[in-house]
Amino acid sequence: MVSEKMYRLGTKKSTIRTIFEFGRKRAAEVGEENIFDFSLGNPNVPTPDFVRDAAIEILTNEEPSAVHGYTVAPGNPQVREILAKSINERFGTNFSGKNLFITAGAAAAITISFKALAEPGDEFITFAPYFPEYKCFVESVGAELKVVPAQPEDWQINFDAFEKMLTANTKAVIINSPNNPSGAIYSEATIKKLAEILAAKSKEFSHPIFIISDEPYREIAYDIDVPYVPNFYANTLVCYSYSKSFSLPGERIGYIVVPDEVADFGKIYGAVAGAARVLTHVNAPSLWQLVIAKCAGKPSDISIYRKNAKILYDGLTDAGFECVKPQGAFYLFPKALEPDDYKFCERAKKFDLLLVPGADFGCPGYFRAAYCIKTETIERSLPLFKKLAAEYKN
Repeated sequence: MVSEKMYRLGTKKSTIRTIFEFGRKRAAEVGEENIFDFSLGNPNVPTPDFVRDAAIEILTNEEPSAVHGYTVAPGNPQVREILAKSINERFGTNFSGKNLFITAGAAAAITISFKALAEPGDEFITFAPYFPEYKCFVESVGAELKVVPAQPEDWQINFDAFEKMLTANTKAVIINSPNNPSGAIYSEATIKKLAEILAAKSKEFSHPIFIISDEPYREIAYDIDVPYVPNFYANTLVCYSYSKSFSLPGERIGYIVVPDEVADFGKIYGAVAGAARVLTHVNAPSLWQLVIAKCAGKPSDISIYRKNAKILYDGLTDAGFECVKPQGAFYLFPKALEPDDYKFCERAKKFDLLLVPGADFGCPGYFRAAYCIKTETIERSLPLFKKLAAEYKN
């Protein structure tokens, strides 16, 4: 009667959303101020004033049909040119508007990229810890997701395990840096080594292996440069979103970069357009295309995230938790205090600490804490983390 696969996807909520919903119910019982909800990566930094001002200016002064009407499917041509120029100024690239395809956020960008590349029997590879939705996105286009085991000492790539997973069926490798959930940033050395391996394997298998670089957290980096992957590997598609950098998760606006240097550019870009078509992405929201063009290149305020990261990291390590210091994004990924991370997170609920099990990200034995919440909430949570840790010590 219906697609059982779609029914399962629609009725089985993600662990993150389930925990978040539990938090809403619990807050109604004990008060919002007594819930310490680290579950959801929903930015708490206010949307910058320049974004609001741009939207008001556009709505006030522009022709309504231009603001609210359809654009061409790849996005407003003028907007794409402006964004390409901004990327070139930042990263020394040579893109033009024809290299960009505007999307309804990063999820659309990623899914379109998977759909554009996937053929029957294809495999996509990613690295633990990874964003859980990659699995259903990849499987939805008829491909298989393979996950490389984590390298917990620094959350860089486990290259020994990775090379063993590469086969003639490998179509693309998905990377996410700064990373959700670890907060790690892949170093230039890591990206260079990844590029070398993929170049050699592409030659061996007689077909290109692509990198899909998922970059919604690019602007949230603490005193460390995030390598721009197309500068190191030609066959790269970049999936970007303004959800995190401009605190616009509900507006769904981002883009795909398809460099001229990718193998058979015309065919890849055409496949991106075709994938967007069958996934019913007529065009990204017209208003928000105009807004991001006006705001291109403007800095994001990450000072609150930097402050929250330090407070939570220092507090948890002081309480006895093992954790790699985050380099970016707004997540901490400590080791749980028992092997079963689901049981650990259930036990944390006793203190109204809402945490996400690491197994959902391909890393059993860890947990994610999203620190994109009020600083005062983090500060008040630290004694509770100490009480939780004390229970295990006793």
